[in-house]
Amino acid sequence: MATHTLEPERDSIHGCFSKDLKPALTIDPGDTVQIRALDADWNLEPLKAPGPGGAVKKVEPREKGRDGGHCLTGPIEIRGAEPGMNLAVTIDDIRLGSWGQSSGGGGGRDLNIRLHVNGGDSAYHLWELDPDTLVGRNQHGHTIKLNPFMGVMGMPTDEPGVHATWPPRVTGGNFDCKELVPGSTLYLPIQVPGGLFSVGDGHATQGDGEVSGVSIECPMERVTLTFSLNTYPDLDTPRARVPGGWLTFGLHRDLNEAAIIATNAMLDLMCGEYNLDRKDAINLASLVVDLRVTQIVNMTKGVHAFLPDGAIGGV
Repeated sequence: MATHTLEPERDSIHGCFSKDLKPALTIDPGDTVQIRALDADWNLEPLKAPGPGGAVKKVEPREKGRDGGHCLTGPIEIRGAEPGMNLAVTIDDIRLGSWGQSSGGGGGRDLNIRLHVNGGDSAYHLWELDPDTLVGRNQHGHTIKLNPFMGVMGMPTDEPGVHATWPPRVTGGNFDCKELVPGSTLYLPIQVPGGLFSVGDGHATQGDGEVSGVSIECPMERVTLTFSLNTYPDLDTPRARVPGGWLTFGLHRDLNEAAIIATNAMLDLMCGEYNLDRKDAINLASLVVDLRVTQIVNMTKGVHAFLPDGAIGGV
């Protein structure tokens, strides 16, 4: 098992998902990759001030279409990965960068209008981040406990062309799920040869829902991931083993449909893990499974179902 490094250089960063992207790195199953990730907005230096006026040097040039979304590092090709298999991505470690930004309100987004925070400028916060104490402080003196994770982890689908990074898909992407911290393993269906996994959109912390549309967006000094293949051969929706339990993901433009998809996937998991009849599974799920709103801001909305460890005994 080898350990590789991947830096955010011009041939290893992109702002889209596409099965036509050339891999920046090819690895074997069981290998580990240490990645340094820029923030989602392609900044090469810390912002000097909150808001658009604080912009500094960004990655240039950027290719129209290909580089229009979150700044992602990859793709990583996994030898032997084929459509119909699944990829297991274990998050071994995440170390924050030293700064981040967040914003809220302003503009004409539907959610801002309905929450009466539209119009005028956004409220911008610039954060100093301490990767050792995991505390962030903004320019107003507010402090927040940090919970770093990666907002985007995923692979392209088998659809031709270039696809935006914003909506999450069954092959992964912009989940914005705060549960995917070190010690977690994310399981994703593979649709293209080699998988072609990319990661980006570092988050210092975020609440479920991501109601302003952003987290504390930040670069990551180091993201350590280990890759393996085919833990769950028939997997057709994303799931994750996280500290303290299991997650299943529902993704849909309609939040109600996303909840149904997440619940259906959890019933599949419970039947498989506990050898349950499906009606027994939904009976027990109603007692011990929590439905959580992952995010409501990425066009495709997310719900994740959470089954805590030890919630069902006697099996």
